[in-house]
Amino acid sequence: MAGAGISTPSGIPDFRTPGTGLYDNLQEYNIPEPTAIFDIEYFWYDPRPFFCLAKTLYPGNYQPNYVHYFVKLLHDKGFLLRMYTQNIDGLERLAGLPAEKLVEAHGTFSTASCISCHHSYDGEQIRKTIENGDIPRCETIKCKGVIKPDVVFFGEDLPKRFYSFEIDFRKCDLLLVMGTSLEVEPFAGIVNEVSRSTPRVLINRESVGPFLHPWRRRPKDVVLKGDIVSSVKRLAKLLEWTDSMDNIIETADKEWEGKKSAKKPSDASDALAKDIAKTTCNRPVTPSDSSTSSKTTDRNNSRSLHTMVGSPSRSRDQLFGKPEALFTRKNGNGD
Repeated sequence: MAGAGISTPSGIPDFRTPGTGLYDNLQEYNIPEPTAIFDIEYFWYDPRPFFCLAKTLYPGNYQPNYVHYFVKLLHDKGFLLRMYTQNIDGLERLAGLPAEKLVEAHGTFSTASCISCHHSYDGEQIRKTIENGDIPRCETIKCKGVIKPDVVFFGEDLPKRFYSFEIDFRKCDLLLVMGTSLEVEPFAGIVNEVSRSTPRVLINRESVGPFLHPWRRRPKDVVLKGDIVSSVKRLAKLLEWTDSMDNIIETADKEWEGKKSAKKPSDASDALAKDIAKTTCNRPVTPSDSSTSSKTTDRNNSRSLHTMVGSPSRSRDQLFGKPEALFTRKNGNGD
């Protein structure tokens, strides 16, 4: 199980680190609250901030790091049953992990769908449009809805493939948990789905979830706190895999030479600030537009993405502001 913390060494800002996380960097851009950028209702209201951010997060802008290649080595040596990742950056794929070994719990940029008619698109079909600072629109006749990468937003169901954990976790004989806050359900909850006799190893900046308090830990739980790359290097050394990892990293660095250099987190947030003003959109799409209620799911549903109990509830006006202050919408009566 892996979260945003395994990708920060690649230069991708995470969502929570004070002063550098994506949520912090977005607060100055007139978004009602940082998490709104990944809220499906806010996306219906105004998709522009997400697409500005998507330009930064699109796979290929960043290089996989030591942790991603360590997981690939687990696969190469026949030890990996499955990797469940919260990340949407595609670095696991770039590191060479086969698709059948990967469960992208929070979705992917590799495919996309129209939010109105649900017509499917290949992610590369809309990539150029997004990178040009425009909003991708559906090409089907009489639709022209917004095309959204198949990234899971708050309020949306997780991919069906995620629920293969019900089978995988019964087979699991060792669970590595790396770089995650274990705060977003239902992903966070599956850490408890392995047998109580199965060792769980947390490799993280700090203790989280069931690893946080000694009385919640299981007898075979192990916690390794600190820099995640240093911790994984230590694990590789204990396994006597250091030479193998060095060879993998050397080969990967050579392949990466000549490719576009990854932006630093500060560059990413600066670019986002400039791009929001340039991104084009006919008008924001509001949650009151036709049939939106059927396109969003109950955020308290166990199969949708939501933060753990204790997150503040928000009224629609608190989240979106007053939409009439942003634009004038005409209806069929000319009002």
